[in-house]
Amino acid sequence: MTTADAFGSETGWDPAAPLVPTGNLRRRLIVNRVAVSAATAAAVGAVVVLIIVVWSVFHKGASQLSIGFLTHNPPRFPGPGGGIAPAIVGTAVIVALATVIALPLGVLIALYMTEFARGTRSARFMRLVLDLMNGLPSIVIAVFVFGMLVAGKGQSGYAGAVALSIIMLPLIARSSQEVLLLVPGHLREGADSLGVRRWRTVLGVILPSAAGGIATATLLAIARAAGETAPLLLISSLVEPGVHMNPFSIGHGLDNIPVTIFNASEQADQFSQARAWGAAFVLLAFILFTSVGARALLNRNRRRLSG
Repeated sequence: MTTADAFGSETGWDPAAPLVPTGNLRRRLIVNRVAVSAATAAAVGAVVVLIIVVWSVFHKGASQLSIGFLTHNPPRFPGPGGGIAPAIVGTAVIVALATVIALPLGVLIALYMTEFARGTRSARFMRLVLDLMNGLPSIVIAVFVFGMLVAGKGQSGYAGAVALSIIMLPLIARSSQEVLLLVPGHLREGADSLGVRRWRTVLGVILPSAAGGIATATLLAIARAAGETAPLLLISSLVEPGVHMNPFSIGHGLDNIPVTIFNASEQADQFSQARAWGAAFVLLAFILFTSVGARALLNRNRRRLSG
């Protein structure tokens, strides 16, 4: 008699008996099915909401899309015609300036956390700070920048760029950090074995290997910043009449698409509301194409680094 047989005879448990589901197993299966069903329903619900939003904007805004809508100034008085050219240029200027501010800072922070302070307390602290910044409501950032750059000085395009750069910074830094961590370690080890200084390894080996991922992170941050409304309402919504003709005057309030949508949607005439739907269509199309393209580029870069 084996030890298992002796133990089974003493306890009344037969180790050779077939396994049968118990009440606990059935309960766990039910809970698992409920959890999977709830998660699936939530995912489907999110997709359905996105489809409804995209379809509504496309249905009501696509009819406004034309060359004139993208290249003409808005009408001086409520009525048909006109376009959103100053808003498009103003948004491009503000977002470009915000990218110039946030991109180098975000990449430097990511390099510090991955190449010079990996695993240290300061790197963990920086990661916590970036996560907290990423969770800040945009209206809080808007109030901060308003008190720092706008109060007593007037609205301006560069103040709006500073606010958007604060929103973009944690996105670029955290995404760039994840991409830098995917760079194979043998590249660093090879450079160290040749006696290459760390800063030259970073500039000549690490950054070129992660350039595609950093570009992807930047595109995602640009898509996020382009749709922000609260900071620009407080910081760059009052546009002087002459600035319509010079949308590069960053020292003054600049036209931008989010504020244009807000202001036009508040008007009573149907032409302004139609213009708001058209501007929403342009902004949504830009965000969707940028986000999808950035995700595809990120997946390609991850496969390249992992392979």
